[in-house]
Amino acid sequence: MGRFEGMVAVVTGASRGIGFATARRVVDEGGRVVVTARGAGALAEAVERLGGAGRALGVAGKAHDAGHRAEVVERALEAFGRIDVLVNNTGVNPVFDAVVNVDEAAMAKIFEVNVIAAASWVRAVYHAWMAGHGGAVVNVASLAGLHPSPGIGVYGASKAALVNLTQQLAYELAGNGVRVNAVAPAVVRTRFAEALFAGDEAAVAAGYPLGRLGEPEDVAAAIAYLASGDASWVTGQVLTLDGGRTLSAGVE
Repeated sequence: MGRFEGMVAVVTGASRGIGFATARRVVDEGGRVVVTARGAGALAEAVERLGGAGRALGVAGKAHDAGHRAEVVERALEAFGRIDVLVNNTGVNPVFDAVVNVDEAAMAKIFEVNVIAAASWVRAVYHAWMAGHGGAVVNVASLAGLHPSPGIGVYGASKAALVNLTQQLAYELAGNGVRVNAVAPAVVRTRFAEALFAGDEAAVAAGYPLGRLGEPEDVAAAIAYLASGDASWVTGQVLTLDGGRTLSAGVE
């Protein structure tokens, strides 16, 4: 039996990248998943790759849309009868510039998707299931939320807010048996992060003591640990996944 046998996870932004790798890990370890993404076609392909209707359900929509969140929760409970795990993976970063050059509309969009939507997903699954049954939430933050990150400062600020939100929710929901943790990856080889390494991946990877960028499966493994019973006494924590990158700060 796998760690997720009999359990159901909702994973947002899961048609590819970290989200899909996480859903794959849950299914491989015996669980069932409800996956979301904006594109219905890519999501349908992901569901088939995850084993089809018996193992996975796809619900297309925008993570920051309240109607979409309500539909996901309703369909998850109808199809599988429970929601044990929530993985808030959806994130946006539409700008690459200094914070002082980013307009308010772009800032608002980043915080709406990366912070407010994450909190709203937790609220939705908590009131629908976890308040009475317990569960685990894992938020996908970023190393950019822990340290200054030139060019993606607003994104980093939103992930810093997500880290604080993780700790606040962990404190508030612990009494109902709900654990809330986060992962903070450095650069991972996904389409989302491609602009950060596409010019010269070897040069970027050289900045990591382990000599490579992260893979979606690296993050999925950490998420699976935090979401599983193996982490039953872990809450309010942020697990840094950076190939040793922060170890070299200040090293000549």
